[in-house]
Amino acid sequence: MTLLQREEDSPRVIEAFLAGDEMALAEIYAHWSSLVYSVALRSLRNVNDAEEVTQGVFTGAWNSRHTFDPSRSRLPAWLIGITRNKIADAHSARAKQARLQNQLVTRTKVDEQIEPANLADRLMLADEMGRLAPVPRQVLRMAFYDDLTHSQIAERTGLPPGTVKSHIRRSLQRLRKSLEAQADAY
Repeated sequence: MTLLQREEDSPRVIEAFLAGDEMALAEIYAHWSSLVYSVALRSLRNVNDAEEVTQGVFTGAWNSRHTFDPSRSRLPAWLIGITRNKIADAHSARAKQARLQNQLVTRTKVDEQIEPANLADRLMLADEMGRLAPVPRQVLRMAFYDDLTHSQIAERTGLPPGTVKSHIRRSLQRLRKSLEAQADAY
């Protein structure tokens, strides 16, 4: 029996969670992840996006657990609030990606000066960025597509500024190596 299955044990799990006990996070995840996932899936209608949102919700909950006040709201309500924010972010990202794709298609059709090699480079770069882990990919996109500073990215993601810089540096190094390897292959 998990700790959250008994109502009288819930405060103990929440206290442990607030104190930074990873086992409490595991209990909370085991108990509430299906709710978060189903809300995300219902809104996003995409399994991968719903899984990404679910992961983001519990990562966000863990990173911002100090903001949770059990006297103000119950844990599931707090998690659903985080879920709604992550879903809104996912919808915004989808809309932005659709706009960028439309712009690329429009520019490609209108600007006949774009050589096929440039388009191929763009597609290879997009493919390589897609291979990055979700957090570094998000950080790199925020830096280059959203034109955000390291501190703005740190604020929005809740990551320390040094971690943001490291993600960007490592991602760029990985992209460079991959693109160089592909260029050498041709």
